[in-house]
Amino acid sequence: MSIDYGNLCSVILKQCFGETVQLVGDCLFAANARTLSNIAKTTKLSRREVSTALGILIKYQLINFQANEVNAFVAEYTLKREEILYILRYSRYVHLIQTMYGSVGAAIAEELLYSGSQTASNTLLKCMANNEITEKAETIRDTFFQMIRDNYLIKLPMLVTSETGEPDAVPKLHIEDYDLFNPPDIDLPTLAKIHNGALPATQLKDTGVFWQLNFKRFHQDFRDSLMISAVERKLGASAGECFKFILKQMYERTDPWQRQYSNPFTVVEVKQQVEKNSSNLDLLRHLEKYVALIADDSLHFIRKIGEMGGGQYVVDMAPAFESLALACIENVITERFGSKASRIFRVVRMKKYIEQEELQKEAMIPAKEAKLLSYSLFQEQFLQIKTIRKAGGGGTGPAKAFYLFYLKHKQITKMLLDICFKALYNDITRSNYEKNEHKRLIEKSQKLDSIVATMKERGESEEYIAEILETLTPPEREILDKVKNRIKTLSKAELSLDDTIFLLQMYIYHSAPTYVVATNKKASSNQ
Repeated sequence: MSIDYGNLCSVILKQCFGETVQLVGDCLFAANARTLSNIAKTTKLSRREVSTALGILIKYQLINFQANEVNAFVAEYTLKREEILYILRYSRYVHLIQTMYGSVGAAIAEELLYSGSQTASNTLLKCMANNEITEKAETIRDTFFQMIRDNYLIKLPMLVTSETGEPDAVPKLHIEDYDLFNPPDIDLPTLAKIHNGALPATQLKDTGVFWQLNFKRFHQDFRDSLMISAVERKLGASAGECFKFILKQMYERTDPWQRQYSNPFTVVEVKQQVEKNSSNLDLLRHLEKYVALIADDSLHFIRKIGEMGGGQYVVDMAPAFESLALACIENVITERFGSKASRIFRVVRMKKYIEQEELQKEAMIPAKEAKLLSYSLFQEQFLQIKTIRKAGGGGTGPAKAFYLFYLKHKQITKMLLDICFKALYNDITRSNYEKNEHKRLIEKSQKLDSIVATMKERGESEEYIAEILETLTPPEREILDKVKNRIKTLSKAELSLDDTIFLLQMYIYHSAPTYVVATNKKASSNQ
């Protein structure tokens, strides 16, 4: 992980959990694994403060722990570096759930996100106590179960007891794959009595069984949305809907996070999905043409491999996300260097290896300008140069050299990711500075808004309300408007940067060699 990503993780931890957790997180980020004593010594915090910070990070599933290989009585803690970034996506997770399950689903998602992890019964009790939720307890429970069936909620590993029945010095957590989405036993009459205060919360049946949001499932939806929207923009709404059903059929027999390409599917199978779930007559009539159109497109989202069942295809994840990532890189180059520079980038991408003279001819740019732009791109590491030397005549003359421009896709992507991490860090830092600098004014405005809302409910006159609003002077109001606009712009930039980061991360994931998958599966099974 880069220094820029470390700074970003640090500012996120400080913003969400405070300085103590930030110090512990920074300490764990700098090493693969550390013990409690080592963390306390490095951070100069007390063991109690470190223990509290570690407890918070464990509750939010941001660290792993296991017994030390040398001393089984000492725990080692490892930071889940990639998952810290998920905190910035909490609002996107809640929005997705709200569009699918309504306000009840959003309330469940918010409770699980902001408490880190929670039992099903406690989550339902919090939702029942929420004044904004008017649905019955049965509706809340059914929504919770539906979110489990759709894999948006996942059960956390449970404590493993030793054969002697005594707890281990370092607790071990484990759960079988078949139990991850097994719905809990919820007794609604008992919940109602606890909610009304007739019974204590100790009577709950699912104590010790914790749930959290399944982030992989959300990222699968974000990834699918990214691909479908790309098809829609280029080939139209019907083609986008066609690709949505292709993905749905793909998941019938393919692991959602298979890296390179999916298992085969046929046009007949996709047609059955469309006939059951779509009312688009144009798609129903011309399905085969739309599938062929997507396969022949330069995005390379699907690839034909046979003629069985009206045509046999696979979804090609690696070239699909390579196309999307390179389009993103071209947009960055256009913004930084202009359209002619992006034209040079496209020519090099198309030719793979090309000399300077041929490059300026293919890009149709004057020699001087083409040389300036190509070497600017080389200086910023968007282009690479390969040197090929050829010996002179008879082996006695000086060696002749050819200099060819080419691309290193992954290197550019990783460089751009680091730039995004740095920009996101600057964005959050600037936003926090604006909020702290004008804290008094923002609090005064919020207090006035609440007073005015209360007065309107009481039916106070407009003249009296106007007098109260005048306590915020015109200069203060002008400054407040500027601050609000600035913070709003920074929030939009944060969302845009996160979208770019997600796209680039998907490209790196799907372009990884298949042997890495086997290694990761072996590691996860050992854990």
